[in-house]
Amino acid sequence: MPDIRHTPQAATSARTLAPGDRIDAHRHDDHQILYAGTGVLAVTTDAGTWFAPGTRALWVPAGCVHSHRAHGRLDLHLLGLPATVNPLGLDAPTALTVSPLLRELILACTRDPDDDSAERRRLRAVLLDQLRASPQQPVQLPTPADPRLRAVCDLLYRNPADPRTLAALGTEAGAGERTLSRLFRRELGITFPQWRTQLRLYHALRMLADGEQVTTVAHHCGWASTSAFIDVFRRNFGYTPGTHHRRP
Repeated sequence: MPDIRHTPQAATSARTLAPGDRIDAHRHDDHQILYAGTGVLAVTTDAGTWFAPGTRALWVPAGCVHSHRAHGRLDLHLLGLPATVNPLGLDAPTALTVSPLLRELILACTRDPDDDSAERRRLRAVLLDQLRASPQQPVQLPTPADPRLRAVCDLLYRNPADPRTLAALGTEAGAGERTLSRLFRRELGITFPQWRTQLRLYHALRMLADGEQVTTVAHHCGWASTSAFIDVFRRNFGYTPGTHHRRP
């Protein structure tokens, strides 16, 4: 069994991580909101990886074992909430849409963690209201358990631009297309095309955070054209990949 660090309280803080920095597997007795002011944050559990640019925040419930990784220079904001306070009623990691107001509230509440003034308590109360109103977003890359499904996913993880159909990938992995289609829905809760799009978006965010050009990212991640990539990216994250480095 790996050594899982246990931190009783999920501290409220802000810190900067260099590209590629990691925070090893750990858990808290409190809930935690994680937000990337700059860069891209990836949070991994046994169930998969959640990834978030500046238009998303990640909810990690109390007791959930998770690790962090920074893509690009990451200004990481962490907001701890007592386990008795669960404004979302969620017991699994979840990505939430971050409105401009919610962003400013997260930044304000993590700027001076020791501030327990009446003003700060009012800000946290508004923040909880905003969390309740935040739509959930599917930015998870689920981890498969079945070895046949894992083999297919590994092929694409190594080369997200691989254009082969599920049937062709299944030939290499030793499983039929129908079997794999059922496994994607049963284990991961999404279809193969949906999973492939999530994978490509994850790789795209990582490359953009590292400073790669939009055209290079589109080609490396398997989109037929740069314009197609821009369209999918905008629909998923609310801004274009070209503005990724200029977002506030």
